[in-house]
Amino acid sequence: MSVNVKIPTQLRAATGGEAVATVEGASVAEVLEALYERFGELKERIADEDGLRRFVNVYVGGEDIRFLDGLATPVADGGEVTILPAVAGGR
Repeated sequence: MSVNVKIPTQLRAATGGEAVATVEGASVAEVLEALYERFGELKERIADEDGLRRFVNVYVGGEDIRFLDGLATPVADGGEVTILPAVAGGR
């Protein structure tokens, strides 16, 4: 199952500048593992031993996986996954 993953600007240094990566996977977990195999540095930036870092948001078809099945959320062939690190700061 081919899936397009949108990579935000702040993570593109870990993907060699790629804004969209196409990988195989039937669930968010499989898609992320395929990304990590392709872009090893990306895992260091968004994951920890418990899964995703708490400030990383992942969406499948525009829906936050936290309100779906988490990393087990299915991804359809031709689907879209978006990775968005949370932005904080300011006054």
